[in-house]
Amino acid sequence: MSVTTPEDTQPKKKKSKVKALVIGLLAVTVLGGAGAAGGFYVAGNMVGSAKAADDPNTPKIMLKDGTAVGAEEAGTAMPDQSKNRFKITYHQIEEPFTSNLTHSESYTQLSLAVSTYYDERVIQNVVDHEIAIRSAVLMQLSQQDPFELDTNEGKLKLKKELREVINATLKDKTGFGGIEDVYFTSMVIQ
Repeated sequence: MSVTTPEDTQPKKKKSKVKALVIGLLAVTVLGGAGAAGGFYVAGNMVGSAKAADDPNTPKIMLKDGTAVGAEEAGTAMPDQSKNRFKITYHQIEEPFTSNLTHSESYTQLSLAVSTYYDERVIQNVVDHEIAIRSAVLMQLSQQDPFELDTNEGKLKLKKELREVINATLKDKTGFGGIEDVYFTSMVIQ
């Protein structure tokens, strides 16, 4: 004679149906949430792209053949990966910069040039706001250590800082930076 327990009397089909229902609802919820998030992401990118493309005041990246394209068309806002596709424009800032260096009696005098992959509006912005750029560059120079500037690493660091300062000044004045690199065309430290 066999003894039956209460568990044996429960139908097993009921547990499997509930389990399948819970798993199904969970899958639908996860997939629906992922779909909604993807939709919002794409919609947000479309709005941002349309806004950037619609602004005629935003400088365009120049291809080597002279064609002006937006950042989206060029593939990136700052085209580091494939620089050879883009036309680079250089601009020499006419007057040299002279500044005392921090914590010393030393000073530096240097001449700068800048480059951009963007159209002539970026260079025109540099010319139009040269006084503000000169002030920002001189402030940055006055914070330099003369011993650091004697090394290549120190000069490379200064180039990066000057590019950031010039772009920040242009963004403040025009809403757009666009300077890709800064070049020392002469440098004296005494």
